[in-house]
Amino acid sequence: MTKAAVPLLIVVGVLIGLSTHTVVNCGDEDEPDICSAVIGFSPLRGSLIAFAYEGRGRIALRHGDWRAIADFDEAIHLNPNRASLYRDRALARRQNGDLELAIEDYDEAIAHDPRHAAPYHQRGLALAAAGDLDRAILSYNTAVRLDPSDAQPRLDRGLAFLARGQANEARADFEAALALPAGKDARTRDAARAKLAELASAEPTRLAAPGR
Repeated sequence: MTKAAVPLLIVVGVLIGLSTHTVVNCGDEDEPDICSAVIGFSPLRGSLIAFAYEGRGRIALRHGDWRAIADFDEAIHLNPNRASLYRDRALARRQNGDLELAIEDYDEAIAHDPRHAAPYHQRGLALAAAGDLDRAILSYNTAVRLDPSDAQPRLDRGLAFLARGQANEARADFEAALALPAGKDARTRDAARAKLAELASAEPTRLAAPGR
C-alpha cells in the first residue's frame, strides 16, 4: 500500500461508516502509516484518536523504538482511563531502562483495573530489575493469586526468592511452575526444570560445608 493511498483509505472508511474499526485496529498490522493517517484526519478527535496513537505506539514498541513512549503519552492524554495504555507505556519505559517510571505506570494500570494478573506480574519484573525484591515478591503474590494457572509469575517469584537466599521458597515455586499444564511457551517449564536441577546439584555442597 502506498503512502498516498492511506489517507484516501481512511476517508473512504469514514464515509462508509468503518472509521471506528480502522482507528481501533490500526496497530494490529505493521502499518504505522495507517495510524498516522488516522491521527492526521481532523474529524476524528478526542478519546477515539487515542486508539490510533496507541496502535502506532504498539508498532514502535514491537520494533524496540523508544518513540513509542511519545505516542503512549498522547494516547493517555486523550484517554486517561484505559489501563492498557499505562501497561504499554510501562513496557516501553522498561525497555528504555526507566524502571522507576515504568513502576509508576504499572501502579496506574492497576489502579484503573485491579482485576488482571498481568500488570502485577510485570510490575514485579520491574521491581526485581530495580533491586526491590521484597516488593517484587508481593506483586508476584497478587499475580499468582489472580491467575494461579500461569506458570510464569511462579517462576519469576522463585527467581526473586532465590536472589534473596530463600532456596526452599524458590524450590516450591519452581516445582509449582513445573506441575502446571504446559502452555504455549515451553520455555517457562524448561527454566523451572533447570533451576530445580541447579538447586539439587548445589544441595550436597551446602550440606557438606559445615564439615569442612
